[in-house]
Order: sequence, then C-alpha cells, then structure tokens
Amino acid sequence: MPVYDYVTLNTGDKMPVYGLGTWKSKPGQVEHAVEFALKDAGYRHIDTAAAYQNETEVGQGIKASKVKREDIFLTTKLDNPDQGDPEAALLSSLQKLDTPYLDLWLMHWPAPMTEDGEPNRNIDWLDTWKAMVNVKKLNPDKVKAIGVSNFSVEFLTRLLENSDYVPAVNQIELHPSCPQSDVRKFCKEKGIVVTAYSPLGSDNSPLLTNETVVKIAERHNVQPANILISIWANTENTTVIPKSVTNSRIENNKKLVSLSDEEINELLKISEKHHFRACNPEWTGWGDLGFPDRKGVKK
Repeated sequence: MPVYDYVTLNTGDKMPVYGLGTWKSKPGQVEHAVEFALKDAGYRHIDTAAAYQNETEVGQGIKASKVKREDIFLTTKLDNPDQGDPEAALLSSLQKLDTPYLDLWLMHWPAPMTEDGEPNRNIDWLDTWKAMVNVKKLNPDKVKAIGVSNFSVEFLTRLLENSDYVPAVNQIELHPSCPQSDVRKFCKEKGIVVTAYSPLGSDNSPLLTNETVVKIAERHNVQPANILISIWANTENTTVIPKSVTNSRIENNKKLVSLSDEEINELLKISEKHHFRACNPEWTGWGDLGFPDRKGVKK
C-alpha cells in the first residue's frame, strides 16, 4: 500500500495524513513539542482540544515555530460542558490559540455535560451539531471545516438523518486492538475522513511488544511504534495523530513505511484475541454511545 501524504476533505481542503496529537500533553511541555514538531521535524498538522487545557500553550508553540499559519492544519474540539453555547466556545478557543481561524473544529464527544462533569440531560448533542453548522455558516473566515469525534455508526446515522451537513472528519480511537472497521467503512461510504487517535494503544501499550507488531517492525527495520502509526498512513481516507512531548519520539514517529495488504490484515486481526480501548465512552455518563463492543458492558 502507498503511504499517503494528504487526504482531501469534503470541503475540498487538504489535510496532512500525520500530525501531532496533544492529549495529556501538559503546559510547560506541549509548547516545546509543538514548536519542535513544526520547526525541526516537518510536521504541518497539530491537533488539540479545549478539554486538554493546553490550547494557549499550543498556540505559543505555533508562534515560536515561525511556520506560517497558512502552512499549518490546526484542529481543536468543542468541550462537552460547552455544548450549550458553541459560538462562545469557538471564540474562546481562537483567543487561546491566538489564531484567526481553525482548519477543523470537532464536537469532542456526543455527550453534553455540566460544568461539574455530570451528564447534561437538558441538551441534545444533535442540537449542538446544528448550532456548530450555523456557527460555521456565519463565520466562514473563522472555521474552514467542522466534524465530530468519538461517533459510532449509530450516532453518525442519527446525525446524517437529521442534518444536511456531513461532518468532514470523525476522530476515533484506532489501533490493532480497536480497529473499528464498522465506523471506518461507514465513514468511507459517506465521504467522512477518519482520524486515528491513540494509534499506539495508550501509554505503555501492550501493542508495542505484541509479537505480530514486533515481527513486522523488524522486517521493515523500524520501531513497533512506526508500524502502528503506518497502518493508518497506508489506509485511504485516514489520518493519524500520535502524541508525544519527547523530541526524539516526535522525530521518529514521522517515519512511515509502506505496508502490504497482508501485513495490515494481520495487524488488524490482533483485536480478535486482544481487544481493548484506551478511552471507554462510559466515562461521559452517557453509556456506550452506540459502540457495539461496549454494549452490555457493566458500567
């Protein structure tokens, strides 16, 4: 399979296939990681979120890199407690990131919450989506594309049945122990790009020592992390955002290799014997959010 450089969104804009994720990247570290990724490692895609509480530092890293803003693809996300007022949340993110616009703005979870982290049953995420669509239409200079994150087929179906605006992206957890083939297939059919978060599985992931991953890494003379990231760079309609604050890992993570269909299939079969998620949806208080592997799981 070829290693893709870009995907084209349903807006016509191009999105770099690999980017720097910043989940769990703390202030004091993340600004340096973003600066290094852009200035020294050649990244042109940065992913953050209001919930990560590091937008200000991500913006500082972008500025420090001296890379032109128009050469960077920047994503942030609407936080769950902000679903009642997306426009105010957008303006807050723009201010913290110190940027005039976003390349991509995602609903982080289809799970409205109160400020104290409880489910907010007074808000329907579908109304939030419609509000995001309206904000984008009224502010085309501030938001180039909108999308969703952590959406199952069930929830995507409800969205598409009730909105004529198709999300540009669905960002989901993706790795060999959580391949989510149903979501990927559905998104491809609907023209929605998939972004893979937690492609290594998590911090200290067992996938890094999985015998199949290690075997294929040795075959290509790279580290196991490179194989786990390369799966998605070899997959049509998909982007991938490994997270790190370590310069050497940021540099190494961009080493993508071309994998055969047989290798990819072998890797994605890992989930048949060893399935897990780094981030289960139940933490939101809204149950399984339509994900088949979580249905019937004790909350």
